[in-house]
Amino acid sequence: MSEPQKFQNYREFFPYYVKAHSDLSNRVMHMIGTLLGMVVLVVALVTGHPWYAVLWPVIAYAFAWTGHFLLEKNTPATFGHPLWSLRGDYHMLALMITGRLGPYLEQKQNDQ
Repeated sequence: MSEPQKFQNYREFFPYYVKAHSDLSNRVMHMIGTLLGMVVLVVALVTGHPWYAVLWPVIAYAFAWTGHFLLEKNTPATFGHPLWSLRGDYHMLALMITGRLGPYLEQKQNDQ
């Protein structure tokens, strides 16, 4: 496995993170996994079964890593940058839900 890239801060990391999710199907897998994981977490806590909350990361990462290994054919950024990747997943999800990911991708493409 190759050495993870070095970044000074999250702002430098996020474009790398989004580029690792260039395949729409991979982004959809991330969105499904993240949202489903959040639903499981909330339901577990609301119904008084907090131990079921441990399923949240299992579900979220199962979808995300399937997207990387089978669809995008790359290594998840989580392996080199776990906390920034978690933040990046929610950041990317927010951009997707609000319709701002397309403009973000266009801007990054124009910056190159």
